[in-house]
Amino acid sequence: MTARLSHLARLESEAIHILREAVADARKPVMLFSAGKDSTVLAHLALRAFYPGRPPFPLLHIDSTWEFRSLLDFRDAFAREHGFELIVHANEDGRAAGLNPFDHGDRYTLEMRTEPLKAALDQGGYDIIFGGARRDEEKSRAKERVFSVRSAGHVWEPRQQRPELWNIYNTRLGKDQSARVFPLSNWTETDVWTYVLVHDIALAPLYFAAPRPVVERGGGLIVVDDEPRMRLRAGETVDTKTVRFRTLGCWPVTAAVESDATDLRSVVQETLAAKGSERQGRISDGEDGGSLEQKKREGYF
Repeated sequence: MTARLSHLARLESEAIHILREAVADARKPVMLFSAGKDSTVLAHLALRAFYPGRPPFPLLHIDSTWEFRSLLDFRDAFAREHGFELIVHANEDGRAAGLNPFDHGDRYTLEMRTEPLKAALDQGGYDIIFGGARRDEEKSRAKERVFSVRSAGHVWEPRQQRPELWNIYNTRLGKDQSARVFPLSNWTETDVWTYVLVHDIALAPLYFAAPRPVVERGGGLIVVDDEPRMRLRAGETVDTKTVRFRTLGCWPVTAAVESDATDLRSVVQETLAAKGSERQGRISDGEDGGSLEQKKREGYF
């Protein structure tokens, strides 16, 4: 009698199959790496998928220039430890012009995240772009196929995506097309944390509770990661609270949560008890009345 795979083993097997299937037909693949928990798990899956060889693609990080400093340290250490080529791309003109999330809202996301991503993909000539997005994160991501086709200019049109009946993937690309491939599509936040726990995967320290300087803003707690660049509003003060993150983005627009979870087991227990979406911490998702879906249509990951 054939033994049944556990839920987590089935998800791992599916993700590894997707990685291998995409690489088999790719001309030049790349994996986006934010150093967050999802992209870290995805990179570990790639290591397993192509063992004993190395994954046949580099890691690409789009540096918005407002990243958490400890996250950048983790990114560099991870790439060194596992033998990945790491490509870092940033909009240096935007950096020089002082574009920032305090003053420029959606323009900042477009010019410091979306446009540099598209430029890096064009410069690298990548046709298959792996990412760690999951369908349970946000309603627009629930519309994504595993193989999400992008037309010229990296434009995403939900109504033109291909069917994936019975997990059969169409990897063929036309002229000027590329594909964003999401091997973690069917995973949940709890699945990711459980996989991290089972395989004892090291994650960025920001996911674990520690005393950190914070400002209360818009009902959230903003960690002051770079004090000289922080913009305090009238009446705001910096206090120290024990917090951690469920999701990570640019530090001025990503809210932390108060927590006592300092290790993997307590983080998993806290995640199981959580009632809100992890994406609620991404203040930038709805800046200036915009939406994540609109950002995705423009080329945002």
